Amino acid sequence: MRLEGPWLEGRLLRRYKRFLADVELSDGRRITAHTPNTGSLKGCAEPGMRVWLRDTGDPKRKYRHSWELVEVRPDVLVGIHTGLSNRLVREAIAAGRVASLQGYDSIRGEVRYGRERSRIDLLLEAEGRPPCYVEVKNVTLVENGIAAFPDAVSARGQKHLRELAEMARQGRRAVIFFCIQRSDAREMRPADAIDPVYGRTLREALAAGVEAVAMTAAVSPKCIELQTEVPVVCP
Repeated sequence: MRLEGPWLEGRLLRRYKRFLADVELSDGRRITAHTPNTGSLKGCAEPGMRVWLRDTGDPKRKYRHSWELVEVRPDVLVGIHTGLSNRLVREAIAAGRVASLQGYDSIRGEVRYGRERSRIDLLLEAEGRPPCYVEVKNVTLVENGIAAFPDAVSARGQKHLRELAEMARQGRRAVIFFCIQRSDAREMRPADAIDPVYGRTLREALAAGVEAVAMTAAVSPKCIELQTEVPVVCP
């Protein structure tokens, strides 16, 4: 996925009120940017970190700039825009990079389903095959090479797992897809210390037949691309 600029580079001063971040640009100016991520951004929002803001060019927006990239350590960039994850996964499937999700004729997004009035991120369909329900989760937290989700308690994420488990019980294919917008993870795990209910619900979903896929991404100010599958480990 190509990222459209123009981009402004700076240093993070603080992230607050979930959706706001104060940044000092390389030319010394200080601006407030929108943060398109509802999580805690644990490990990705430390003051002084190098960040990139996208100038939306929209004069109607209260906060014209969008904070979308952060360098967590030298040469390790993280994409924090959760709104890009569905597109990244869709592109990876269409390009044939997700071996387990090949052989479908169509991909539809935001399709209503389930008992709890959810919308599935991606619905894969093909003649003669059960539909495949793919729920995408954006992952930014990595510690010692282990990616973890969620980075804050997620009742919504728990709900999505319950819906997927019900689809699997009905004989349909159900997949939880962890989109890791960084390159330094070697495996994916539930963040049990942060949201133990999510971890327990994930294990229950896997036992019900839900499949788990995780992929890391190459990230730069020019593009983000899912490239490498890593194992999902639930000890």
